[in-house]
Amino acid sequence: MKKTKKKTVIIAIISVVIILALGVSAFFIIKSINNKEEQADSNGVVGKISADWDTGLDESKKSTESSSSGTQIPGYGTAEMKAGDTQLHLSIGNPKENNCGFYATLQLEDGTVLYKSELLKPGYGLTEIPLQQTLKKGTYDAEVFYECVTLDEEQSPLNSAKSKFKLVVN
Repeated sequence: MKKTKKKTVIIAIISVVIILALGVSAFFIIKSINNKEEQADSNGVVGKISADWDTGLDESKKSTESSSSGTQIPGYGTAEMKAGDTQLHLSIGNPKENNCGFYATLQLEDGTVLYKSELLKPGYGLTEIPLQQTLKKGTYDAEVFYECVTLDEEQSPLNSAKSKFKLVVN
């Protein structure tokens, strides 16, 4: 009788250990898959996308016409950063009044891609852009290329727009 009890306890302990090992393995596998998907969506450069993105615009001065005039695209004049920095302080996002999603690509006029975002839903954006490379001192012609897509599963392409600006690297 003692031998049978001992066997049952040992089998129970081994079963619990196996179940725990499978659970921990599943957790790390799922975490690894999610990390790979995140990197694939943003070319390995991930910024902190915020749901309460601030456009930097005075919301009280908006006309009632603006919400019915189509897709709103943020515009830029000049942005500055230090040579060698890997972050650019620029507000890239999708105004909450839009009815479509954005993929935003920050690039130099020569086509050099500095950042490509994940899908930005209306009201989502980021203000610190992690760059894929550093830049040397100088003034660059840059742009944010916005690719608009539907918000359904298909994410069908809509229109696109470029917002050009001067990027000054000190």
